[in-house]
Amino acid sequence: MRIKQPHIPYISNKIALDLVNSKFLKAVNGIEPIKALVTELISALVKKEKQLDEKVNDIINEQETEIDLMQIDRKNMFWLLKKKLADEYGILMNYEDRYNALSHDILDKLIDEDLINFSVSENKVRNVIFASLNSYLKSYEKIEDDVYEKISNYKRKLVPGSEEFDLVYEKLYEEELKRRGML
Repeated sequence: MRIKQPHIPYISNKIALDLVNSKFLKAVNGIEPIKALVTELISALVKKEKQLDEKVNDIINEQETEIDLMQIDRKNMFWLLKKKLADEYGILMNYEDRYNALSHDILDKLIDEDLINFSVSENKVRNVIFASLNSYLKSYEKIEDDVYEKISNYKRKLVPGSEEFDLVYEKLYEEELKRRGML
């Protein structure tokens, strides 16, 4: 599952909370520097993937007449090109591999910045990071569905995309994350 920009703060928070709440790790300077570092690393990954997507779209747009003439499915062409260019951008196409590598990067940076102390193997700490990331990504669609359902039950109908809708959505989303212990 792909990480979306609006979810980065929530994912960062979940990872930081899970690390701090583990019995074998101590946050040297508290939770905020951990969240900031995780946010920075995830944002960089999302930015790289966005740049790759933009490059692929540019190529497809340049070759649009040929694609139309050959009756090639644009979606399949997108994924084929993305797969071909992924190494150039440092993007792993398999999400599990990508998030495993991200877990390694997060732990390495936390150690380099001396933000954590732990009394177990690095692998155990990496597993906490990966599990946090994975559990958030698996549950956020369910959380979004629950939030949309709550919004649909409002007496006054909110228009998706409006400022009011976005504010209510954000509030309900955060409440749902708190209820699930993710915030």
